[in-house]
Amino acid sequence: MSSINRRDFGIAVVATMLLPVTTARAQDARAKELEIHIDNFVFEPAQLAVKVGTSVTWMNRDDIPHTIVCAGKFRSKTLDTDDKFTFTFTAAGEYKYFCSLHPHMQGTIKVE
Repeated sequence: MSSINRRDFGIAVVATMLLPVTTARAQDARAKELEIHIDNFVFEPAQLAVKVGTSVTWMNRDDIPHTIVCAGKFRSKTLDTDDKFTFTFTAAGEYKYFCSLHPHMQGTIKVE
């Protein structure tokens, strides 16, 4: 049977204490990055509630181009298949967006 020395024991204790902090930070980072898919002429999800500071990424999974436009706030370039557009919401409010190429495609993001 082997014994553990004080230095190794100290390293193990510190690592055990830091593990929850590291995991929590990774979860916070993932929580601040959300994705909306564009497929079959629909934004999914069409409605989303997020906190200030959250980044939302739109990904075009459709085989035709789309855009994401929120009048006066943001505008993507034309997204081809598998292209992405990301916007970080820095102010609270309701953001209504649409595809300028297919205006019937609409969505809303509520930032709190």
